[in-house]
Amino acid sequence: MSRPNILYIMSDDHASHAIGCYGSRINQTPNIDRIGNGGMRFDNCFCTNSICAPSRASIISGTYSHINGVETLNDNFDGRQTTYSKLLQASGYQTAIVGKWHLGHGGNSDPTGFDYWNVLPGQGFYHNPEFIEMGVRKIRPGYVTDLITDDCLQWLEQRDTERPFCLMCHHKAPHRRWEPDDKHLRMYDDIDIPEPDTLFDDYANRGAAAAAATLRVERDLDNMDMKEPPPPGLSGRELTSWKYQRYIKDYLRVIASIDDNVGRLLDYLDVEGLAENTIVVYTSDQGFFLGDHGWYDKRFMYEESLRMPFVVRYPGHVAEGSVNDDIVLNVDFAPTFLDCAGVKTPDFMQGRSFAPLLEGNTPGNWRDAMYYRYFMHNAHGVYAHYGIRTDRYKLIYYYMDDPGPREWELFDLREDPAELSSVYGDPAYADVAADLKQRLRDLRAYYGDETDPWGD
Repeated sequence: MSRPNILYIMSDDHASHAIGCYGSRINQTPNIDRIGNGGMRFDNCFCTNSICAPSRASIISGTYSHINGVETLNDNFDGRQTTYSKLLQASGYQTAIVGKWHLGHGGNSDPTGFDYWNVLPGQGFYHNPEFIEMGVRKIRPGYVTDLITDDCLQWLEQRDTERPFCLMCHHKAPHRRWEPDDKHLRMYDDIDIPEPDTLFDDYANRGAAAAAATLRVERDLDNMDMKEPPPPGLSGRELTSWKYQRYIKDYLRVIASIDDNVGRLLDYLDVEGLAENTIVVYTSDQGFFLGDHGWYDKRFMYEESLRMPFVVRYPGHVAEGSVNDDIVLNVDFAPTFLDCAGVKTPDFMQGRSFAPLLEGNTPGNWRDAMYYRYFMHNAHGVYAHYGIRTDRYKLIYYYMDDPGPREWELFDLREDPAELSSVYGDPAYADVAADLKQRLRDLRAYYGDETDPWGD
């Protein structure tokens, strides 16, 4: 069989618990579900730094933030680095990226390794957005999710049909601030979306970081997010519930547009006879709090922020309706795509191909823990931290003391899946904590992250 095409669709801040095939109780995504139900759903796919630019840099480079140089939103990606798109291009693939880039512009930060690129500057706008097409800026009328898909389809139409392709379709949505298109503007007007069980979290039984974060639906969403002031007389829990409904409905409305446009791409593959030899992926650059713990946004190592959706369809290679619960990371995406394309993964890439997992085979030496680090101290009040997650436990270290103390949190995910009560300091978990601390040190050394000046 010829080398597979790769259609990589990535949204921004789309949490897995807002996707139908992940069992969402708040959303239906029939077209994204076509990918998951027609292939494999990964239940333990995690990002290594839960913020947009760093995650994107890790995905394209196969390396952690401290290696690729994009630790925060203020860092631009140096395009002179080797990326999976460059390696695919050099091996004969046609490559293109359309949509959100968010890794800097100009100089060495424009997209490289692509035959065609047409990207949004920065975050971009939902309505009548500006695009930078091969270095030329142009404002275009329309809705950003539709326009990104239009351009992807146009590129597919004009490609060389004798060569395989890798197309990266990067949607802006559902990034804040959430602005639906006219088609979906009134969705959910007549229903209430179920609230998460932890919407009114009091942040007790954890370190200081959770209470310090300024990501609260209750207090930090503003009138620009809500699109209108709250009704008079609302206060307390009633006001929080009203704000949650305004937030979550617009969030789901912009996802509905993504889902429609995923359907357009899948239909194109079907009509053109490309579906059988095309790897189709849908993912997001990280997770997102959907009112969980009373929050919106991401950044924390808590589950809703850490976990990425990842569904993949590859007929004849990936069993329909299959589910994988091994730990995979965003740094694994590049080695996996290269492996599937028959291209050798460079030794410097820190991820590992999970192509065997796609065929239902987990290597005996597959990882049983993952390393995470978030660098942007006190952005939105979130303290810088790093940590380790295994199948059962999660140990987090908040390593700066200005503001806030340096603290540890330990969660038993089997007993406390909502991460409401840290058991760090509990004598019953003393051996677990000691073991995880050593494993965390080992992982930091393994990945070459020795830049913490505050110590363990």
